[in-house]
Amino acid sequence: MSDRTPMLAQPMRPPTAGRVGACLGFFVLGAVAGVAGALVQPGWFPGGLLLALAGEAGAVLGASWVVRGRAGGVAAAAGWMLAVVLLTASRPEGDFLFAAGSGSYLFLLGGIAVAVICATLAPGRQPDGGPVRLAK
Repeated sequence: MSDRTPMLAQPMRPPTAGRVGACLGFFVLGAVAGVAGALVQPGWFPGGLLLALAGEAGAVLGASWVVRGRAGGVAAAAGWMLAVVLLTASRPEGDFLFAAGSGSYLFLLGGIAVAVICATLAPGRQPDGGPVRLAK
């Protein structure tokens, strides 16, 4: 295709095996960050909450930068959200990990906001890999 063809008009190519493997790895990393954050945030409130959210933001932004696209950040955010949602479910014995306090709600809602913000603001992938310049 020529350089003048718009990106949306170009045919889609399947992702490489390395890119798929990296996204799966970042999905697992996001899940680990979610479990670790769920355990840290009630222990040292409010410092633990800030540490958990900073860890999640680092995982999502780092995944986006490594993959050089938003797919890595979305994979890490999806892993975090899946882990946290599974941890919020109560067990038949009545046990649960999250208490009904303000810290838990701040972790859940703040974590979702951080995941969406970091995955959205991550640098997008350029079609040719070069920097974008506006014409004069």
